[in-house]
Amino acid sequence: MREIRIPAYAKVNLRLEVLGKRDDGYHELRTIFQTVSLRDTLHFRSSSRPGITLTIRGNEDLSREAVEKNLVYRAVDALRAECKHRPGVEITLKKNIPAGRGLGGGSSDAAAALLGYLQFLGKTVEPERLLGLAAGLGADVPFFLLGGRALGVSKGEEIYPLPDVPRFSLLIVSPKEIHVPTSDAYRWLHVAELASLTKAAADHRLYKFCALCWSAQGVRLSNDFEPAVFRRHPRLAQIKRALLQSGASEALLAGSGSAVFGIFPSPAKARRAAVGFPHDQCFVCESVSRKRYARVLKTAFVV
Repeated sequence: MREIRIPAYAKVNLRLEVLGKRDDGYHELRTIFQTVSLRDTLHFRSSSRPGITLTIRGNEDLSREAVEKNLVYRAVDALRAECKHRPGVEITLKKNIPAGRGLGGGSSDAAAALLGYLQFLGKTVEPERLLGLAAGLGADVPFFLLGGRALGVSKGEEIYPLPDVPRFSLLIVSPKEIHVPTSDAYRWLHVAELASLTKAAADHRLYKFCALCWSAQGVRLSNDFEPAVFRRHPRLAQIKRALLQSGASEALLAGSGSAVFGIFPSPAKARRAAVGFPHDQCFVCESVSRKRYARVLKTAFVV
Protein backbone atom coordinates (compact mmCIF):
# COMPACT_ATOMS: atom_id res chain seq x y z
CA MET A 1 0.00 0.00 0.00
CA ARG A 2 1.48 3.34 -1.05
CA GLU A 3 1.65 5.97 1.72
CA ILE A 4 2.86 9.56 1.76
CA ARG A 5 3.10 11.84 4.80
CA ILE A 6 3.68 15.57 4.31
CA PRO A 7 3.66 18.58 6.67
CA ALA A 8 1.70 21.80 6.12
CA TYR A 9 3.49 24.70 7.82
CA ALA A 10 1.83 27.86 9.14
CA LYS A 11 2.85 31.39 8.15
CA VAL A 12 3.00 34.83 9.67
CA ASN A 13 2.96 38.14 7.81
CA LEU A 14 5.99 40.18 8.86
CA ARG A 15 4.51 43.18 7.06
CA LEU A 16 1.02 43.59 5.66
CA GLU A 17 -0.03 46.74 3.85
CA VAL A 18 -3.48 47.31 2.35
CA LEU A 19 -3.10 49.80 -0.49
CA GLY A 20 -6.77 50.15 -1.37
CA LYS A 21 -9.75 48.44 -2.98
CA ARG A 22 -9.46 47.23 -6.57
CA ASP A 23 -12.03 47.44 -9.34
CA ASP A 24 -12.70 43.69 -8.99
CA GLY A 25 -13.73 44.10 -5.34
CA TYR A 26 -10.55 42.64 -3.86
CA HIS A 27 -7.91 44.66 -2.03
CA GLU A 28 -4.44 45.46 -3.33
CA LEU A 29 -1.88 44.11 -0.87
CA ARG A 30 1.83 44.22 -0.21
CA THR A 31 2.93 41.63 2.31
CA ILE A 32 5.99 39.71 3.44
CA PHE A 33 5.19 36.08 4.24
CA GLN A 34 7.32 33.88 6.49
CA THR A 35 6.76 30.17 7.11
CA VAL A 36 7.04 28.95 10.71
CA SER A 37 7.41 25.47 12.18
CA LEU A 38 3.86 25.16 13.58
CA ARG A 39 2.27 22.63 11.25
CA ASP A 40 -0.57 20.34 10.28
CA THR A 41 0.11 16.89 8.81
CA LEU A 42 -1.44 15.17 5.78
CA HIS A 43 -1.27 11.40 5.35
CA PHE A 44 -2.09 9.86 1.95
CA ARG A 45 -2.66 6.13 1.49
CA SER A 46 -4.01 3.93 -1.28
CA SER A 47 -7.65 2.90 -1.06
CA SER A 48 -9.64 0.14 -2.69
CA ARG A 49 -12.61 2.50 -2.73
CA PRO A 50 -12.84 4.92 -5.67
CA GLY A 51 -12.60 8.65 -5.17
CA ILE A 52 -11.30 10.74 -2.26
CA THR A 53 -11.88 9.86 1.39
CA LEU A 54 -10.92 12.72 3.71
CA THR A 55 -10.79 12.44 7.50
CA ILE A 56 -10.04 15.51 9.64
CA ARG A 57 -8.73 15.19 13.19
CA GLY A 58 -8.04 17.86 15.75
CA ASN A 59 -10.61 20.48 14.72
CA GLU A 60 -14.26 19.80 15.46
CA ASP A 61 -15.51 22.73 13.35
CA LEU A 62 -13.76 21.45 10.23
CA SER A 63 -14.81 17.88 10.97
CA ARG A 64 -18.47 18.91 10.80
CA GLU A 65 -18.31 20.67 7.44
CA ALA A 66 -18.93 18.87 4.15
CA VAL A 67 -15.57 17.39 3.14
CA GLU A 68 -16.10 18.48 -0.47
CA LYS A 69 -15.77 22.10 0.71
CA ASN A 70 -12.44 21.51 2.45
CA LEU A 71 -9.42 22.94 0.61
CA VAL A 72 -7.54 19.63 0.86
CA TYR A 73 -10.38 17.81 -0.91
CA ARG A 74 -10.70 20.56 -3.52
CA ALA A 75 -6.93 20.58 -4.18
CA VAL A 76 -6.75 16.83 -4.70
CA ASP A 77 -9.92 16.84 -6.80
CA ALA A 78 -8.41 19.55 -9.05
CA LEU A 79 -5.22 17.51 -9.51
CA ARG A 80 -7.16 14.34 -10.26
CA ALA A 81 -8.87 16.18 -13.11
CA GLU A 82 -5.56 17.65 -14.27
CA CYS A 83 -3.66 14.35 -14.23
CA LYS A 84 -6.58 12.24 -15.50
CA HIS A 85 -5.46 9.57 -13.06
CA ARG A 86 -8.01 8.57 -10.48
CA PRO A 87 -6.90 5.84 -8.08
CA GLY A 88 -8.74 5.77 -4.78
CA VAL A 89 -7.00 7.70 -2.02
CA GLU A 90 -7.58 8.04 1.72
CA ILE A 91 -6.35 11.30 3.24
CA THR A 92 -6.07 12.05 6.95
CA LEU A 93 -5.59 15.71 7.90
CA LYS A 94 -4.26 16.19 11.44
CA LYS A 95 -4.91 19.80 12.47
CA ASN A 96 -2.60 21.66 14.82
CA ILE A 97 -2.78 25.13 13.26
CA PRO A 98 -5.84 26.89 14.74
CA ALA A 99 -8.34 27.87 12.06
CA GLY A 100 -9.40 31.47 11.45
CA ARG A 101 -6.42 33.00 13.25
CA GLY A 102 -4.47 34.56 10.37
CA LEU A 103 -1.89 31.74 10.26
CA GLY A 104 -2.77 30.35 6.83
CA GLY A 105 -3.60 26.83 7.97
CA GLY A 106 -6.23 26.14 5.31
CA SER A 107 -4.08 27.54 2.50
CA SER A 108 -1.04 25.58 3.69
CA ASP A 109 -3.12 22.40 3.83
CA ALA A 110 -4.20 23.01 0.23
CA ALA A 111 -0.62 23.49 -1.02
CA ALA A 112 0.57 20.42 0.90
CA ALA A 113 -2.30 18.46 -0.62
CA LEU A 114 -1.17 19.45 -4.13
CA LEU A 115 2.44 18.50 -3.43
CA GLY A 116 1.59 15.36 -1.46
CA TYR A 117 -0.85 14.01 -4.01
CA LEU A 118 1.70 14.49 -6.81
CA GLN A 119 4.20 12.50 -4.74
CA PHE A 120 1.51 9.88 -4.09
CA LEU A 121 0.91 9.54 -7.85
CA GLY A 122 4.61 9.75 -8.72
CA LYS A 123 3.78 12.51 -11.20
CA THR A 124 4.82 16.10 -11.87
CA VAL A 125 2.99 19.17 -13.15
CA GLU A 126 4.59 22.20 -14.80
CA PRO A 127 5.33 24.80 -12.10
CA GLU A 128 3.28 27.49 -13.87
CA ARG A 129 0.26 25.18 -14.01
CA LEU A 130 0.66 24.15 -10.38
CA LEU A 131 0.82 27.79 -9.33
CA GLY A 132 -2.34 28.42 -11.36
CA LEU A 133 -4.15 25.57 -9.60
CA ALA A 134 -2.96 26.93 -6.25
CA ALA A 135 -4.16 30.47 -7.01
CA GLY A 136 -7.58 29.07 -7.95
CA LEU A 137 -7.88 27.61 -4.45
CA GLY A 138 -7.00 30.78 -2.54
CA ALA A 139 -4.81 33.89 -2.62
CA ASP A 140 -2.32 32.56 -0.03
CA VAL A 141 -1.98 29.06 -1.49
CA PRO A 142 0.76 29.85 -4.09
CA PHE A 143 3.06 31.10 -1.32
CA PHE A 144 2.91 27.70 0.37
CA LEU A 145 4.34 26.03 -2.72
CA LEU A 146 7.57 27.98 -2.07
CA GLY A 147 7.76 28.70 1.66
CA GLY A 148 10.52 30.61 3.41
CA ARG A 149 10.30 34.39 3.15
CA ALA A 150 8.54 35.93 0.18
CA LEU A 151 6.92 39.09 -1.08
CA GLY A 152 3.22 38.83 -1.94
CA VAL A 153 1.58 41.45 -4.17
CA SER A 154 -1.74 41.94 -5.98
CA LYS A 155 -4.24 39.97 -3.83
CA GLY A 156 -1.29 38.20 -2.23
CA GLU A 157 -1.20 35.44 -4.86
CA GLU A 158 1.66 36.94 -6.89
CA ILE A 159 4.77 35.67 -5.11
CA TYR A 160 8.42 36.76 -5.28
CA PRO A 161 10.93 34.82 -3.15
CA LEU A 162 13.09 36.97 -0.86
CA PRO A 163 16.43 36.22 0.77
CA ASP A 164 16.03 34.19 3.95
CA VAL A 165 17.01 35.81 7.22
CA PRO A 166 18.69 34.05 10.18
CA ARG A 167 16.35 31.68 12.01
CA PHE A 168 14.35 33.28 14.81
CA SER A 169 12.01 32.07 17.59
CA LEU A 170 8.35 32.99 17.94
CA LEU A 171 5.57 32.64 20.46
CA ILE A 172 2.13 32.56 18.82
CA VAL A 173 -0.81 33.28 21.12
CA SER A 174 -4.24 32.24 19.85
CA PRO A 175 -7.12 33.39 22.10
CA LYS A 176 -9.83 30.74 22.02
CA GLU A 177 -12.72 33.15 22.48
CA ILE A 178 -11.88 35.59 19.66
CA HIS A 179 -12.45 34.80 15.99
CA VAL A 180 -11.91 37.44 13.30
CA PRO A 181 -13.36 36.57 9.87
CA THR A 182 -11.19 38.09 7.15
CA SER A 183 -14.21 39.72 5.53
CA ASP A 184 -14.98 41.53 8.81
CA ALA A 185 -11.39 42.74 9.15
CA TYR A 186 -11.53 44.31 5.69
CA ARG A 187 -14.90 45.88 6.45
CA TRP A 188 -13.49 47.41 9.63
CA LEU A 189 -10.86 49.24 7.61
CA HIS A 190 -12.74 52.53 7.36
CA VAL A 191 -12.98 54.44 4.09
CA ALA A 192 -10.90 57.19 5.63
CA GLU A 193 -8.17 54.75 6.58
CA LEU A 194 -8.03 53.25 3.09
CA ALA A 195 -7.99 56.72 1.56
CA SER A 196 -4.97 57.63 3.67
CA LEU A 197 -3.19 54.55 2.35
CA THR A 198 -3.82 55.36 -1.31
CA LYS A 199 -3.03 59.09 -1.46
CA ALA A 200 0.17 60.48 -3.03
CA ALA A 201 2.26 59.55 0.00
CA ALA A 202 1.60 55.89 -0.82
CA ASP A 203 4.30 56.02 -3.51
CA HIS A 204 6.96 56.78 -0.92
CA ARG A 205 5.47 54.09 1.31
CA LEU A 206 5.73 51.52 -1.49
CA TYR A 207 9.36 52.38 -2.26
CA LYS A 208 10.22 52.04 1.41
CA PHE A 209 8.42 48.70 1.53
CA CYS A 210 10.41 47.37 -1.44
CA ALA A 211 13.68 48.43 0.16
CA LEU A 212 12.76 46.63 3.37
CA CYS A 213 12.00 43.43 1.47
CA TRP A 214 15.62 43.00 0.47
CA SER A 215 17.12 43.79 3.85
CA ALA A 216 19.36 40.95 5.05
CA GLN A 217 18.43 41.88 8.62
CA GLY A 218 14.72 41.35 8.13
CA VAL A 219 12.03 44.02 8.50
CA ARG A 220 10.33 45.96 11.22
CA LEU A 221 6.95 44.35 11.81
CA SER A 222 3.85 46.19 10.62
CA ASN A 223 0.22 45.28 9.91
CA ASP A 224 -2.42 47.70 8.61
CA PHE A 225 -5.20 45.59 10.13
CA GLU A 226 -4.04 46.18 13.70
CA PRO A 227 -5.75 49.51 14.49
CA ALA A 228 -9.16 48.40 13.18
CA VAL A 229 -9.03 44.90 14.71
CA PHE A 230 -7.65 46.11 18.05
CA ARG A 231 -10.48 48.67 18.35
CA ARG A 232 -13.02 45.85 18.24
CA HIS A 233 -11.00 43.35 20.24
CA PRO A 234 -8.97 45.26 22.86
CA ARG A 235 -7.70 42.02 24.36
CA LEU A 236 -5.59 41.41 21.26
CA ALA A 237 -3.81 44.72 21.93
CA GLN A 238 -3.33 43.56 25.53
CA ILE A 239 -1.75 40.32 24.29
CA LYS A 240 0.64 42.29 22.10
CA ARG A 241 1.66 44.51 25.05
CA ALA A 242 2.11 41.45 27.26
CA LEU A 243 4.38 39.80 24.68
CA LEU A 244 6.57 42.91 24.54
CA GLN A 245 6.66 43.12 28.33
CA SER A 246 7.66 39.44 28.45
CA GLY A 247 10.77 40.00 26.36
CA ALA A 248 9.63 39.95 22.73
CA SER A 249 11.72 42.25 20.55
CA GLU A 250 8.63 42.86 18.40
CA ALA A 251 5.02 41.64 18.33
CA LEU A 252 2.25 41.78 15.74
CA LEU A 253 -1.26 40.70 14.86
CA ALA A 254 -1.06 37.62 12.62
CA GLY A 255 -2.69 38.39 9.27
CA SER A 256 -6.19 39.71 9.90
CA GLY A 257 -6.21 37.95 13.29
CA SER A 258 -6.98 36.79 15.80
CA ALA A 259 -3.61 35.24 16.72
CA VAL A 260 -0.82 37.53 17.89
CA PHE A 261 2.86 36.59 17.72
CA GLY A 262 6.06 37.84 19.31
CA ILE A 263 9.66 37.39 18.21
CA PHE A 264 11.99 36.24 20.99
CA PRO A 265 15.78 35.91 21.25
CA SER A 266 15.54 32.20 22.12
CA PRO A 267 13.02 29.34 22.39
CA ALA A 268 13.58 29.24 26.15
CA LYS A 269 12.49 32.88 26.54
CA ALA A 270 9.47 32.23 24.32
CA ARG A 271 8.48 29.26 26.50
CA ARG A 272 8.81 31.35 29.65
CA ALA A 273 6.61 34.04 28.12
CA ALA A 274 3.94 31.44 27.25
CA VAL A 275 3.33 30.91 30.98
CA GLY A 276 1.68 34.32 31.02
CA PHE A 277 -1.16 33.13 28.76
CA PRO A 278 -2.69 30.19 30.67
CA HIS A 279 -6.14 30.49 29.06
CA ASP A 280 -4.97 30.76 25.45
CA GLN A 281 -3.46 28.38 22.93
CA CYS A 282 0.28 29.04 22.77
CA PHE A 283 2.77 27.74 20.24
CA VAL A 284 6.52 28.13 20.53
CA CYS A 285 8.01 27.74 17.07
CA GLU A 286 10.73 29.01 14.75
CA SER A 287 11.05 30.44 11.26
CA VAL A 288 11.53 27.96 8.40
CA SER A 289 13.87 28.86 5.54
CA ARG A 290 12.91 28.21 1.92
CA LYS A 291 15.66 25.59 1.49
CA ARG A 292 14.51 23.70 4.57
CA TYR A 293 10.90 23.99 3.43
CA ALA A 294 11.75 22.62 -0.02
CA ARG A 295 13.74 19.75 1.48
CA VAL A 296 10.99 18.68 3.87
CA LEU A 297 8.12 19.02 1.36
CA LYS A 298 10.22 17.72 -1.57
CA THR A 299 9.11 20.63 -3.73
CA ALA A 300 11.10 21.83 -6.72
CA PHE A 301 10.23 25.48 -6.11
CA VAL A 302 13.71 26.48 -4.94
CA VAL A 303 15.09 29.91 -5.85
